Amino acid sequence: MLKQVTPLVLIVAVTACSSPVDRRQANGGDEYTNVKTQPVLTIPAGLNTPVYSKEYKIPKLNSKASASLIGKQLDIRPPLQILPMAEGTRVEEGSDNIKIVVDSIDKDIELKSEMFNVIKDYLASRSIPILNEDYDKGLIETDWIENQEVIDSSFWGSDEIFKLRQRYEFKINIRPHGRSGDLMINLVDHEVSYDGKQKDIVLSGEDKRRYTIDMLNNAVAYMSIKRSKSLKAKRLRESLGIDMSIVKGTSSEVESEEGVASYWLAEAPFKRTWDRLRIVLPELGFEIVDMDSNKGLYYINVTDDSGFWSSLWNDKDLAINEGSYRMTLEDDTNADKTRIYLRDSSDKPLDNEIVEAVYDGFSELMQEDRKIR
Repeated sequence: MLKQVTPLVLIVAVTACSSPVDRRQANGGDEYTNVKTQPVLTIPAGLNTPVYSKEYKIPKLNSKASASLIGKQLDIRPPLQILPMAEGTRVEEGSDNIKIVVDSIDKDIELKSEMFNVIKDYLASRSIPILNEDYDKGLIETDWIENQEVIDSSFWGSDEIFKLRQRYEFKINIRPHGRSGDLMINLVDHEVSYDGKQKDIVLSGEDKRRYTIDMLNNAVAYMSIKRSKSLKAKRLRESLGIDMSIVKGTSSEVESEEGVASYWLAEAPFKRTWDRLRIVLPELGFEIVDMDSNKGLYYINVTDDSGFWSSLWNDKDLAINEGSYRMTLEDDTNADKTRIYLRDSSDKPLDNEIVEAVYDGFSELMQEDRKIR
C-alpha cells in the first residue's frame, strides 16, 4: 500500500534512521581496536637509550575498569546525574543506590503519605498503570511502560519500529523520626523489540543506572511542581487573617478563680493560631524569649511601656510594666477555636482591664490579611 507523505517527512525519515543502540556508539569505524602493539625500539649495545616523551602516554586502566569496553562496546553517552530539583530533596553522598533523600517541608502533612501520593499522581499523569502497591511497605510497582520509535520509514511498506517495554519499582523508606526519608527506584523488567521481533539484550549496570535515573528525575521533577503548589497554598493560608473576639471575665478581684479571667478567642485551630502569633507578637511590641508548642506557651518580654502602649489604649491612664510575661494557648470547647491568655511571669492572669485594653491593637494585627510573594 502506497503511503501518502510530504517531502518534509521523507527528508526526516532519511535522516532519522539510527537506532537507540547506534546512538550510544561513536561515529566512524573502530579499526583502532585491531591495532597491534609494536615492540620497543631495540637499542644496540654501546648506544644510549633516547628520552621518550610521555605527553601521549595512555594511562593504565583502573582496577575497576573493564578492558572490554572498546569499539562498539564503548558507550559514548555522557553519564546521567540524579537531580534533586524538588524543595527539600538532596542526594545522599557516597550512596551507590539510585535514590534521593526527601525531607519534610510541612509538619501538617505526613511525609510518607505525601511521597506515596506524589508517585501515584506522577504515574497517573503519564498514564502509567500500577500493577501493585503496598502502603505499609512503601512499594509501588508499575505495569509495562511502552515507548516506541520509528527507526526506518518505508515509502512503499510498513515502518520499522523500535519498541521498548519496561517495569519499575518505587520504594519509599521513612526514617523513625518521620521528618525525612528516601525514594529508591529499581528497573524490574526490560524488553526490546525491533520490527516486531523481540531482541535478547542483556543490560549492563550502566544501562540500568541510566534508565532508573531518568525515571527518578522525572518523578522528582513532578514532586517539585506539587511541592511548589503546596508551599504557595500554605503561605496563602497563613497570610489570611484570623477573626478574634474577647471573652470578658467577671471581676479582677476574683481573677485567681478559674474561668473568670478575660481572654481572647481566635477563630482558628491551635496550630494556625500558634504560627500566627510568632508573626504578630513582635509587631505588637512583645519580645519572644522562648516558646513551648507542646504546652502552648510563649515566654515574652515587654521593654517599652510608653508611646507604643499608650497608642494602643488611646492615651488612657493604663500601663503595663516592663518585665516578663506568659501567653498561653488552649483549645476551646470548639475544636476550631483557640483561647489565648495573657499572664504574668508567675503564671497569674493579668487584670482584666489590661487584657481588654490590649485587645484592640492585638485583634487588628491578628485579623489583618498579609501580602505574599
